[in-house]
Amino acid sequence: MKFNLFKSFAIVLCAALVMSGCSTMNNTAKGSMIGAAGGAALGLLVGHLAGNKAVGAAVGTAVGAGAGAVIGNRMDKAAAAASEIENATVETITDANNLTAVKVTFNSGVLFATNKAELNNAVKSDLSEFAKVLKNFSDADVAIFGHTDSTGNDAINNPLSVNRASAVASYLMAQGVPSSQIKSVEGYGSKQPVADNSTSAGRQQNRRVEIYLYASQAMIEAANNGTLK
Repeated sequence: MKFNLFKSFAIVLCAALVMSGCSTMNNTAKGSMIGAAGGAALGLLVGHLAGNKAVGAAVGTAVGAGAGAVIGNRMDKAAAAASEIENATVETITDANNLTAVKVTFNSGVLFATNKAELNNAVKSDLSEFAKVLKNFSDADVAIFGHTDSTGNDAINNPLSVNRASAVASYLMAQGVPSSQIKSVEGYGSKQPVADNSTSAGRQQNRRVEIYLYASQAMIEAANNGTLK
């Protein structure tokens, strides 16, 4: 019994790693594979590996292989548009529905001062450009996650991370992004560092905001219906 469970887990793990490691495969192809392999075990594993289980619309219907491919193509276009912004770092990930999503961070976004949530002029300029991308891809939902370095305790860092995410959300809305498009504004405190908190450079990188674009319910329905372009 233990052997079979481990064997099944290993097979799923290999499949997930193969899909995530295909650097030459575009998101249309990945979306087709992910849509076709929408099993619960694979979905749980891929989501856990990518660390993005909080990203994804709540859907009650299965997403077919063809719909997954169309959504992957749509997200390819969103990622390409975001990549045109000079200071943007753009990654494609897999969301909680096993669909392609886009993660965006900005080099200027790591420059929050310690214990501060104010946006500097550089990141405001980047966000102004990014707001245009969001408006052009209004069928994608948006999640914004704030983070801190390890300076201070949770009582300080948890609300600070929320304030950082809220500052980004407020600025995007001031640039014309509809509030209805921004589905989630959350803070994770210092719990998800991306760099070494023992160094000044590492702490600076951890003071960041991550923005995710993912398929909305409307996009999923359009893909399933064959009307998403």
